Amino acid sequence: MSLNVFMRPHIEMLAQDYDLTLIANGVANEFFVSNASGVKIMPVAIARDINLIHDLKALLSLAGIFRREKFDAVHSITPKAGLLSMLAATLTRTPVRVHTFTGQVWATKSGWVREGLKALDRLIAWCATSLLTDSPSQRAFLIQEKIVAPEKIRVLGYGSVAGVDVNRFKPNANARQQIRSELHIGESEVVCLYLGRLNPDKGVQDLALAFAQIASQVPTAHLVIVGPDEADMSTGIAQTLAACSAQYHRVGFTNKPEDYMAAADIFCLPSYREGFGSVLIEAAAAGVPSLASKIYGITDAVDDGKTGILHEPKQVEQIAQGLLTLIQNDQLRKSMATQAQERAYQLFGTAVLVEAMRDFYSQLFISQSHEKGYLI
Repeated sequence: MSLNVFMRPHIEMLAQDYDLTLIANGVANEFFVSNASGVKIMPVAIARDINLIHDLKALLSLAGIFRREKFDAVHSITPKAGLLSMLAATLTRTPVRVHTFTGQVWATKSGWVREGLKALDRLIAWCATSLLTDSPSQRAFLIQEKIVAPEKIRVLGYGSVAGVDVNRFKPNANARQQIRSELHIGESEVVCLYLGRLNPDKGVQDLALAFAQIASQVPTAHLVIVGPDEADMSTGIAQTLAACSAQYHRVGFTNKPEDYMAAADIFCLPSYREGFGSVLIEAAAAGVPSLASKIYGITDAVDDGKTGILHEPKQVEQIAQGLLTLIQNDQLRKSMATQAQERAYQLFGTAVLVEAMRDFYSQLFISQSHEKGYLI
């Protein structure tokens, strides 16, 4: 999913200049490219959760591939793939080793769990020859937490992994009408949208509690929650919203997030941790202002007071007040929508980020005649 969703534009660009191999947990037909495209695919069982036996097998598999293929560069994304591939690339002396940090699991942890996970990120940083992160505030956080030295880590453009496809995420009257019709929501009613994975760190329960508080004050407002439930949260959310169930709509996984964003008036992301919050600039490109947590990563995606409203994480009362402010003020919402869309187009368009990645690799290889690159 990370390669297909986040890295696809970069992969398509890099494949024009380098011999490229993709490795991830999965099977070949799950990748968006085929061997016929010239991009080589090598599925390897890299589990998301910690499992020492499986992780050791994956490490040995990666080291064997790296030794055999003699890649000039290895580029990893996601924590587990980053740890295993940076270790394997170091052991096999791959010349260029790059990892992209996209958020820290340990940011919301405490005690020995936090310190242990931080140590693993330090190990990734030590193994890598260069590091990327997807937001300036995350870069500052990693430096402050002494995970990496300032000179070793950079941000492409103004942030995000691959920017936003403005040809896909944009205002769409037909999609807006269709989604609202399916959910039995009128055109003049206000849709507050959460779109993403359902897990505790996303703060979705806080959003539900806040909406339940204000639903009776704004009977024409609706809360739409879209995405897969990773932590069995749907039942609890439905119970929280039982008194306003007619204003609550639950949708599972969708491969058309742009349609739901086109149907929305406010995008909500009350998350406790984010590397950047790409969905925020996707919503912005669709002309939707945001109500989101004031945490590192998100503060780069939302210009507080201009393209959306930021609140302190876990503060249900602030979320409720932000919802009321945006629901009841059409002019403010429209003004923020315009500014959000302009900012997304100017700073976070995919073309801007892809060109920045091209320059990044050109600089890495400037002193060498490399013809083979590698992404995991």
